[in-house]
Formats: sequence, structure tokens, C-alpha cells
Amino acid sequence: MNIFLDILIVALVAYFVFAIRRTLKMSRTSVGLIEKYENDKLNPQLIEEIFSAIQDDVFLRKIFKRHNATKRDISRLHAKLMKWGDFRKYNRYVPITSFFNVSTLEYLLEHKNDDAKSLTEKMMNHFHF
Repeated sequence: MNIFLDILIVALVAYFVFAIRRTLKMSRTSVGLIEKYENDKLNPQLIEEIFSAIQDDVFLRKIFKRHNATKRDISRLHAKLMKWGDFRKYNRYVPITSFFNVSTLEYLLEHKNDDAKSLTEKMMNHFHF
């Protein structure tokens, strides 16, 4: 029984470390893109970098594949979010940060045909704007 508990504790610690590292990596990537494109928000390279970051993450890539999403979807969603959410609050910027969170990416891809205002409001509520 003690061996089972030891293995369980090691597994939980390993999962916790993996989750924290992944979260910090996504946060670092998001903040880096926000700072890099702060004065060039419509640069097409931003969409490429968001797409690349999504493909590099296990969980985001899984969501992306499940919805058969493309770079064009990212571009359209980014444009919708820019229309109503083009402002920054600390290290959060709705048109970028929304793509780096599992729940927000899932919502965006499920509702990609919704109007820009409702998508942006949902993202702003999620990030406590």
C-alpha cells in the first residue's frame, strides 16, 4: 500500500510540474507576442506565430485538430476580436491571449461563426476585463 501511495504522489507531482511549466510557457509566449506586436497589431506574421504556438502545444493542437481549424480561422477570429477588444490590460490582450488558453480556444473554434461583439464579450468576461 505504501508503494502505491508513493507512486501516486510521484505521479501527481510530475503532472503538477508539467502543468505549471506548460502554463508558464503559454503565458510567456502570449506576453512575448503582445509586446512584439503592440505597435504592429495587423502584421500577418502575428497569425503565423499564433498558429505555430498552437501547433507546439499538446492540448491546443488537439483542440485545433478536433475542430479542423486552419490559419484562416485564426485570422478571421483575430480580426473579429480586434474589432471590439483592441486594448490591453496588464499582460492580457484579448486578440492574442484568447488563443493560448484551452477553454477560450475551444469556445472560439466552436463559435467561429458568431458575431464579433459576442465573441469579444465572452473573452473579456473570461479574462476579467
